[in-house]
Amino acid sequence: MWNSKELKEKGRNAMKANYGMTIVVSLIMTFLAGASSTYTGSNGARSFGGVIKESKLAPEQVKVIIAAILSVVLIIIAIGFVLKVALINPLNVGCYNFFIKNTEEPADFSELKRAFKPNWTNNVITMFLTDLFLGLWFCLLIIPGFVKMYSYRLVPYILAENPDMKAMEVITFSRQLMKGNKWKAFCFDLSFIGWTLLSLITCGFVGLLYVNPYYNCSCAELYKTLRYGSGETEKV
Repeated sequence: MWNSKELKEKGRNAMKANYGMTIVVSLIMTFLAGASSTYTGSNGARSFGGVIKESKLAPEQVKVIIAAILSVVLIIIAIGFVLKVALINPLNVGCYNFFIKNTEEPADFSELKRAFKPNWTNNVITMFLTDLFLGLWFCLLIIPGFVKMYSYRLVPYILAENPDMKAMEVITFSRQLMKGNKWKAFCFDLSFIGWTLLSLITCGFVGLLYVNPYYNCSCAELYKTLRYGSGETEKV
């Protein structure tokens, strides 16, 4: 049985062994997470509505303006969707591959090329289906979605090590590895709450230089333990 303390100690050692590079890759992951998030702009929409009401435009002109704005918004959403599916998700797989390699020895930045080689298409399909399934679960209820988020937690790690493994096999394998481990993984994440608060207090400075690489290295150790904890090291 694994415990958070041992995994975090391994993660800290892996970070220290390749400190500068783990910061760089963690920064990339943070940027990718921010780029994939969606800003609703509800306040801006309300302000725009107020401007329209106060204007003296004819109804036909208002309709044309609203249609134009909606068209631009839809185009931006479409572009964002394509970038997330085709670029951001695969790059995340490359980042996870880096941290997996870094558990064994200091990894090189070139490990991120796993995002596109040898099977970019499979990265796109697998990560898209994972996001789709997770989104559908969250549409049902928050708690089931949260549980499934932990069930699918290992998908990018498995995909990084098994580039030709079919999407549904990757997702199923992640569920199998996380069976009976979701609560412990949640507690593992919760053990970083103090560091997260410290990062917030320092406006992200501590997070950038310590917490993020420390957490990412520890998560890779968690994957390696769940994946190879039995001593079986063959890839699927």
